Amino acid sequence: MGATATADRKAASTRTDATRNRERIIAAAREAFVEHGPGVPLDAIAHRAGVGNATLYRHFADRRELVHVVASYSMARVTEQAEAAFAEEPDPFEALRRFVHRAADERVGALCSLLHDGFDKNDPHVVEARERLEASVERLMDNARRSGQLRTDVAIGDLMVAITQLTRPVPGTVCALVERFMHRHLQLFLDGLRTPARSELCGSAVTFEDLDPATA
Repeated sequence: MGATATADRKAASTRTDATRNRERIIAAAREAFVEHGPGVPLDAIAHRAGVGNATLYRHFADRRELVHVVASYSMARVTEQAEAAFAEEPDPFEALRRFVHRAADERVGALCSLLHDGFDKNDPHVVEARERLEASVERLMDNARRSGQLRTDVAIGDLMVAITQLTRPVPGTVCALVERFMHRHLQLFLDGLRTPARSELCGSAVTFEDLDPATA
């Protein structure tokens, strides 16, 4: 009985270590992709995570799998920010403002380089993460719109394009220095979303579907 209990504890410890290593690899990969782009060597990611190359490959068969997991993970983090803002901020536009700044801190724009030709947007985990993100942000915007504070001629695509463009420095270049101005410029953008609208926008409101290269 004692031997069985000991074996069970060792197995549980092994599973815990494996989960911890996987989480460290994902976090390290995300940071590396933000700083250096999608071409960063996998051994550099393993080193950043504090694990060996063999450990990385036990969790992720190749770069493609790691990229898909990081993309889903990043969308989940942004979704959590949207859900928290909706739940915790009583003022609808303040909730939207908080989300925009928190999403920017996640550096979503810097991760756009992951969405290259080999990226499978129909991967079930990616689809689930994207749909949850879209629903959460739409809820924030609908709430702000119903309160009369958000102009009616903007949609989720407009919001995400702005966040993406203002958080997308070219990795490894001096352009990354503009990051310190990011929240200042986001606030300028947010002021432009408030009612009453100061001008008429050209074109139509941008949806998530409009951001899909396949529909362009």
